[in-house]
Amino acid sequence: MTEETPGFGEDAEKPDVPSGATPDDAAPKAAEPSTEEGPAAPAGDAAASKTSAQDAQDVSNVGLTAQLDQVRTALNERTGDLQRLQAEYQNYRRRVERDKVAVKEIASANLLSELLPTLDDIGRAREHGELVGGFKSVAESLETVVAKLGLQQFGKEGEPFDPTIHEALMHSYAPDVTETTCVAILQPGYRIGERTIRPARVAVAEPQPGAQTVKGDEAEGSAGSAAAEKADEKETGGPDEG
Repeated sequence: MTEETPGFGEDAEKPDVPSGATPDDAAPKAAEPSTEEGPAAPAGDAAASKTSAQDAQDVSNVGLTAQLDQVRTALNERTGDLQRLQAEYQNYRRRVERDKVAVKEIASANLLSELLPTLDDIGRAREHGELVGGFKSVAESLETVVAKLGLQQFGKEGEPFDPTIHEALMHSYAPDVTETTCVAILQPGYRIGERTIRPARVAVAEPQPGAQTVKGDEAEGSAGSAAAEKADEKETGGPDEG
């Protein structure tokens, strides 16, 4: 006869299961993970993290400021270079304009210099009354053209002698002049603007040296007579009364 082990027989007690529940409900439930947060970080660590972030931000700002200063310095240098380049360009343009004017004047002077003998012939023909007919028309047309090119005639009788624009071919003395004077124009001078193509060839007259001495003596004599008359008036007590 065999003995039955308690709890292993058919009549062993089964765990109480509520009615309507499945057998799985009777199995013990696994431990569910806890949803509660862990303990909060210490306040000192949070402050240290904030300080580190602030330091990093300051370092970044310093780097940006240095870069901005470099960019400003480079901009100022480039601006200075541009201003110098612009000034040099303006000076270059002015030099080119002056050179163009100078070249034009030189070319005109060279051309008109070749026409001066012809103009001299026209002037002599006019003085002798030979400038008539078709020759007169041609001569006047030529004079008009050279005047448009800027050719100017100068030199008149009676004007003071200027060695920069006059060439003295004859010299004499005259009692009626007080300085060296052009008394005759042998050949007129010509200029273009301020450039003299040919000086005026003239005859000049100077004051006579003897006339200046006589005039000086007469002036001294007149002054001496006046002084003597004043001295006599002082001695006699003034002019006689009537």
